[in-house]
Amino acid sequence: KRSSMKRTASRNTLRKIIKTQKPQLRIAANADLLVRCAVHLSFLVFLNRLAEEARTNAFEHRSKTIKAEHAIAAAKVI
Repeated sequence: KRSSMKRTASRNTLRKIIKTQKPQLRIAANADLLVRCAVHLSFLVFLNRLAEEARTNAFEHRSKTIKAEHAIAAAKVI
């Protein structure tokens, strides 16, 4: 069974997204590796912020366990 978290976007998909958002940019051949790293880093930063906010929500509700409702409330703030 393959986890969906391990899949990465193809080079063409990344190029299309970048060209759609910023058509004036010229993209070098190996730029997609940097884009993948930047996207991955942004995702990790988001997850870290989400976890911190969910932990704060759980603490405020006097819960020792972070529950789905804490994460959902955190996602609305972020």
